[in-house]
Formats: sequence, structure tokens, C-alpha cells
Amino acid sequence: MARSRGLPSPDQIAEFLKTADSKVGKREIARAFGIKGADRVELKKILRKMADDGLIATRRKRMSDAAGLPPVTVLRVTGIDSDGEIFGEPAEWAREGEALPKVIILASSGRNRSSSMKPPGIGDQLLCRISRTNDATYPYEARIIRKLQGAKGHIVGVYQSSSRGSGRVISANRKDKLEFEVARGDDGGAQKGELVRAEITRERGRGFAQVRIVERLGDAADQRNISLVAIHQHGIPDQFPQDVTVAADALKELKPPKGRRDLRDVALITIDPPDARDHDDAVWAAPDDDAANKGGFKVIVAIADVAAYVRAGSVIDKEARVRGNSVYFPDRVVPMLPERLSTDLCSLRGLENRPAFACFMTFDKTGRKLKHSFDRIWMKSAAKLSYAQAQAAIDGRSDDVTGPLLEPVLKPLWKAYKALKKARDKRQPLELDLPERKLVLDADGRIERVTTPERLDAHKLIEEFMIQANVAAAEVLEKSSTPLVFRVHEAPAPEKIDALAKFLATLGQSAPKGVVMQPQHFNRILETARGGPNEHLVSQTVLRSQAQAVYTPDNQGHFGLNLRRYAHFTSPIRRYADLIVHRALITALKLGDDGLSHEDLTSLEELAGILCMTERRAMLAERETTDRLIAHYLSGNIGADFKARIGGMVKAGLFVTLADSGADGFIPASTLGQDYFVHDETAMAMVGERTGETFRMGDLVDVRLLEVTPLAGGLRFEMLSKGSSGKPAGRRPASHKRGRSGSKPNKPGARRRKPVGRR
Repeated sequence: MARSRGLPSPDQIAEFLKTADSKVGKREIARAFGIKGADRVELKKILRKMADDGLIATRRKRMSDAAGLPPVTVLRVTGIDSDGEIFGEPAEWAREGEALPKVIILASSGRNRSSSMKPPGIGDQLLCRISRTNDATYPYEARIIRKLQGAKGHIVGVYQSSSRGSGRVISANRKDKLEFEVARGDDGGAQKGELVRAEITRERGRGFAQVRIVERLGDAADQRNISLVAIHQHGIPDQFPQDVTVAADALKELKPPKGRRDLRDVALITIDPPDARDHDDAVWAAPDDDAANKGGFKVIVAIADVAAYVRAGSVIDKEARVRGNSVYFPDRVVPMLPERLSTDLCSLRGLENRPAFACFMTFDKTGRKLKHSFDRIWMKSAAKLSYAQAQAAIDGRSDDVTGPLLEPVLKPLWKAYKALKKARDKRQPLELDLPERKLVLDADGRIERVTTPERLDAHKLIEEFMIQANVAAAEVLEKSSTPLVFRVHEAPAPEKIDALAKFLATLGQSAPKGVVMQPQHFNRILETARGGPNEHLVSQTVLRSQAQAVYTPDNQGHFGLNLRRYAHFTSPIRRYADLIVHRALITALKLGDDGLSHEDLTSLEELAGILCMTERRAMLAERETTDRLIAHYLSGNIGADFKARIGGMVKAGLFVTLADSGADGFIPASTLGQDYFVHDETAMAMVGERTGETFRMGDLVDVRLLEVTPLAGGLRFEMLSKGSSGKPAGRRPASHKRGRSGSKPNKPGARRRKPVGRR
């Protein structure tokens, strides 16, 4: 695109956004570069293309550097110097291979600062407003909006006693690798080998930091206590305050009220995992009886009406805001709502009257949505089915429950899904269908086996119905200009796409050139690799190129689903974002007096920041717990050989994933052989300097388990397989000795994982 002589280049605009010390929009950019008249139209085109290319992020007509921190971010305090300056970093960081940006935290002033807020301490989590600085070391500064509830100044670890009356706590956090001293009398009665939560009483100086044990959590060797490590380490609230419990227990079951549509005679059913305790959603479908829509379908997605019980500003609502979402561990659930609500009053239990919020949709025979509407209803679920149970009935294996439902209920659902699938296939969302591991526990809460559940059409049916209801909610609210929290998934950053293209070139596979990458382009890359030796490797690399989905009050579309607008509506029992969307619909459609509150309306940006933090916190806690449980499960197999796949690499060594259990572990580069191995980042390979022996991402290999650190969830392996033949990497730096990697090997148990954005 030709530019007027006076127009800035995209690089100049990006640099201006990086150095701007306040919010920037098109007006500020035009003023900074002296752009007037007709050139403003050309500037708008440049900015639109930069946004399409992922170079800038646009929020409420304000623009920022896409690679930077969001304008509202949750920070963790990492240090306080002698002058009282506070330093921090993002509480969660999902950009693999990138260092956490350092931030100077400033005290807020005015109405956003609470006069009762104590000065923050190390470990505190703060919701902050971010702006850029010109300092290379600390490229951001932040002003505190408010301090978040969390485990300030606490650590979780294993207590080790000593004969002198004092003791040690060994941190369970694999990032810390620290020991803390417990003074005489501060052990709280803890016994050797117990898992404990301790409060830091003296920061680390010349000696060990000191702690006081405040809670004994149980035997660290007992698998049933493992999830407690992540719960306390991440500051996840797992006990409801008494006033919240009392308020929940006092709630009475709603009776069929006036003004709510009665659909108790409609055979809505729930389809969930077999061990589900709460049931957010129910579905129904039937052929459309409108002659003008021959072959089309009517669909109802009914969602638990949590807003009918949880009023904005109530003690239950405030606690749900703090929690943000439920957290699901293999052995327990930390719910967002008290059980009186999550598993009883709000759960769409079979054959019981329940209030619900329904989305009514009509689709044509090609799956194109023709219309939709919302209403608050009264329903009675006709049955509670598992995914496998519903699928078995469709496949000709009905049971006593599904037999009577097959013709009138299940077959119409599957026929409607087939129509919706046509539209989905035409839309071409990103088709990354990677297997997930599931831990099966025995009656005593210990791992019995690790499985990879089959992905059934029943799963895909529910997923597609929920996606359509979420889209309909976003469309209604955007059309009515009602504030809401969108679910946004931005396009991959240009540097990620460039790295992917360079990697694909090493496999003899190319990426599209000269186009703005869309999901269908990634699907073609995946399809080209399907069935070949690099299928798994290409899938993982495409996954790593994607951005993480976030919550924001500004609509930026959902790249992965290839949708222009998307909001979470279908899980208000376990996600606070969905409850906010329900309230927004109530307000927009005038369906009651329990819609958005003033606080909801004025704090959506801050709330979105908190919800992003709590979601990532839950993801990390869930994954770390699974890692620890599998490490416990494998602790009796030291010396055993396993089939594995190389899933990642750094200069220090290789990360491998076991084929049978999905467990992840590390192989130090210094143990690969007598050669010196060089990490080729572009080719995603570790290459011998003299021999050219090569280990690539995605390779299937044989490994031997050498060491297990169950509390950290760490596994160290030995490579048994020989690498493939390749071109020698060339002379190593003179400072390195033969047989060692390019950097100091990670300690046993070091890991590299990436949180994956959820839809």
C-alpha cells in the first residue's frame, strides 16, 4: 500500500506505542505524527492492517503494542529494595521461551487506592494498571488498583526436624529449590515428612529465610494430599467463609414463578462425564416444523440460572468473584460456589424442577443459524447421561435409560449436530485435536491407571451446541450495546508465525506466504503432516504458535474458533465470566431485576484481569497436581525402560513425554553421549558437534527412568536410543568442555510446560 510522504511506517507506529506513557488511540497517533486531512483515512488503513497482522492490540478504540503486557494485569511482588521501591512480574506467564518482563510497582492514588490497604509484601498478588517506560531493565511500571486475596508470604513444603530443636521446610515449588529455617517453638507440632504451610517471618539475608508453620497438611508421601500442595502454593481459596456457607445454606429452592416460560414437558437432557457432580447445561433438538426451513432444526441449550440465586453484591457473589472459577483436581474439586448451589439448587439434576436460562436457536439444513432468542425457563431434565452412554445408544447399544430416549431425543440431537458440523467444517476453526490424559483413581484415592479417553461424537455435539449458544449471547449483547466480558483469542504474533515457517522449512514443508494467516491455513499445515512421521511434532509446534485466550470487555474475536464475537455463557456454576454474561442478558432483555449491578458495569476491565489470572492459576494448579501424582505413581519404577516422545528442548537438554502415561521428564544434554550437543532452535533439534547425531522434536525414543522427585513432580531420564544421522553441528565455543551442553544442565525435575488457552 502506497503511503503519503508524511505517514509513519508500521515500525514507527509500533515504536511509538511501546514508548507511550498513557493510553493511545488514533487521535493521539495522528497528533504525534502531524497527520491531517485525507491522510487520516490512510492512517486508519495502516492501523487496521497492523491489527490484522497482530502487530497491535485494540481495546476500546485504544491501541497498544501487541507483544506487551495487557493494560490491566495481575502482578506478583518479587522484591522490595532498601529505598522501598517495589518490583514485580506477571503472576502467570504463558509465552514459552520468553523471559518474564520486570515491572516497577508504584503506589496508586485517588479513588483507586484503599486507605486501609497495607503496603504490599513479597509474594502479594496485585491487580495493576500497566504503562511502558524507557528503562530496558524495567520496561513497565504499574499502579496498584487493589491487592488480591492470596497466600502472601507463605510457602508449602515438607518439614524436616533436627535434633537441635529447630527444623527445615523444603519448598515444594520446583522453581524455588529453597530451604527455610524453622526456629525452636515455631514448628506447630509438625512431624518429619509432613506437608506443611508456613508463614515467612524473616526474608532471606545471609542465612536461611525463617518461617513459622501455621498448618499441617498431612503426610507428604500420601497421594491424597498432593492436590493440597497446588491449592496452598497458588493461594486458591478452598474453604468458604462462614458467612458464605450460612447464606448458601439459607437459600430456599425456587418454585415455578410467574413470567418464566414452562418447558418441563420438553425432553431436555444433560450429557456429561460419568463422574460429574454439577450439571450446567442441557440440550434438546427437533426438526423445524416451518415449511420455509425444510431440513432445518430447532435447538434449545438450557443453562443453569445461577443469577436467580446469586445476586450481585451478595456475600456469595463476592466470594465467587475472588475465586473466579472452579478448580478440578483428579481427587477433588475446589468449587466456585458452595455445594448447596453447585451440586444442588443450580445443578440441572435429572427429573428435578430447576430454573434455567435458555437459548433458542434455529438452523437451516446446512447448519447456518437463522435466528436465536433467550428466555428464562422452568425445566425438568429428562435424563442424566454420560458421553459414553449417549454415544453407545447412537451406535446401537442402548441401555434401560437410553432405550426410550433414542428415537424421540437422541437421534434428533445427532441429526442437528450433523447439520451444525457442515457449517463448522465450512467455517474451518483451528482443528488441533490433541489427546488429554486422565488419571483414574482407586477407592483409596490413589492412581490406578492413566488413560487417554476416546474423543466421541457425543463430546463434539455438546461442544458445538455450547459454542453456538455462546456466539448467540455475544451477538445479542453486542447488538444491544450492553457491556460484557468477551472471550477473546487473538491471532498469533508475527514472530511466532515466522518461527513456525522456518521450522516447517527444515521438514521440507512450507507455510503460506504473503497472506494474513487464518485458521484454515494452519489446518492445511496440519493436514499435510497428518499420517507422517512428523505429525505430532507439527501439531505441537502449531499449538505453541498460538496466543492464549483471555477475558476482556473489548471484542477482538476468537481466532481459534474463527468467530467474530464470542462470550462464555454456558458454565455459570464453574466460571464467573459466564455469570456476568447471564446478568448482562437479563439487563439487556429486561428479564428481571437480578442483572448487572453498578459495580459490574464499572469494573469490567478489572474483573477481566482477575478472571484471566484465576483461570491461569487453575490451569497451572491442575497440571502441576497431575504431574506430582504421576511422579508418585512412577516412583516405584526407577530403572524401568519406557517408550517416549521428545516434546521439547533447551540448551540444557531434552524434555520427553512417556507414551503410556503422558508423564513428562527431562534428559540433561550432558548425558546424551560423548559428543557435545548443540541446540538448533530453528530445526528444533539437538545435534552432535562431531558426529552429527541428531535428536529432533517429535522423535520416538526409548528412555530409562533414573530419578523421581514426587513433591516437585519431576522425572529425570536417561536416553537409550541413538539419534538419527545428520550433519555435524560444527566447532563448539572454546569455553566448553567436551561432553557438556551449551549451558548448565537443569537440576533433576526441571520442567518446561506451556499453559494452553481454553475456549
